[in-house]
Amino acid sequence: MMTSATVSSDDSKYQPLQRRSQSMYQVTFSDQSMSELNKLPVETQMQIVDTISNLTAEQLEHPREPIGRFRRGGRTFYRIRAGDFRCYFEVDGDTLFSHHILHRNTLTDFIFRTKLPITDEQMAEQHSSFWKYIETFKK
Repeated sequence: MMTSATVSSDDSKYQPLQRRSQSMYQVTFSDQSMSELNKLPVETQMQIVDTISNLTAEQLEHPREPIGRFRRGGRTFYRIRAGDFRCYFEVDGDTLFSHHILHRNTLTDFIFRTKLPITDEQMAEQHSSFWKYIETFKK
């Protein structure tokens, strides 16, 4: 990163980029988020990662579509729409932690959007792999 001592008047054209990079966040993904990303085509992956990676503090302070903010269990969560997917995340300092990436036409996404209380166990039950796992006990 450049310090003010190394920036000359000739470098002024680079200052907007420098300011922008300082307001951006580092993004980390939960196992569920990474699993969902890995299932998607590369173009869709890039769209989702690009959308969340380019969020600024100003956008999160005053969220407007396609960004939403809600509280659950004393914690503040955000969602951002990227194409047919929604990414649900929290802010921790200069890091955005993506908890879930969900297709917008799923029951789990509906529950998150409508702010209904749900436990992690209930979310697992909605995932198709949960039911496939249950079926293995019948054999």
